[in-house]
Amino acid sequence: VLPLDVADAAAVPAAVARAAQLGGRLDVVVNNAGFGLISSAEEAAEADIERLLEVNFHGTRRVIQAALPLLRKQRAGHIVNITSIAGVAPSAGSAFYAAAKFAVEGMSLSLAQELAPLGIKLTLVEPGAFRTDFLSEHSIRITPVAIEDYAATAGATLARLQSIAGSQAGDPVKAAQAILAAVDAEEPPLHLLLGADAYARAQARHERFGAELERWKAVSLSTGFDA
Repeated sequence: VLPLDVADAAAVPAAVARAAQLGGRLDVVVNNAGFGLISSAEEAAEADIERLLEVNFHGTRRVIQAALPLLRKQRAGHIVNITSIAGVAPSAGSAFYAAAKFAVEGMSLSLAQELAPLGIKLTLVEPGAFRTDFLSEHSIRITPVAIEDYAATAGATLARLQSIAGSQAGDPVKAAQAILAAVDAEEPPLHLLLGADAYARAQARHERFGAELERWKAVSLSTGFDA
């Protein structure tokens, strides 16, 4: 086990190189380091937002950039980026956590196209609520919602998360098995939603998105130059 602070830019390349040296190669790179931030967008602290992006997005980016030369040389490998259902269908109270996860999603969707011709796979894992310590003070930063206007939105999300801490429906062991199955698959998924809650939220968002696309289709198509 090699310790690594992914927010330490100088330490990342050395740790990745050492891991490859110990194993002789890199087969699977899993980016799982991160923490949550629950707050109304207006009340979130500047330092918390900066640290969140530094770890959740830039940490993932640094590990990927350090690993890519090795994976390209092998013409093989699989990058697994753990994002969140918040990176697909966010709820109120998670604006900046969702922003960090959306950043990983966007980077990954583009990166996957660059890597496909090189024989390198990429999978985005988008979990719902799993019974880990994510909702403990070890893994989440919480800014209490003091502005009454946000009590029914961001405040409700905070209350719901606090109520399910320790009783989340998702089994981490089964999640790990699902990730291994995806990596072993002949045609691995680009998106792997984990949990019934994640599946339902993603499905609902895409149904709303599709309906809105159609409702505004005429406007979307009306913005070109006249022939």
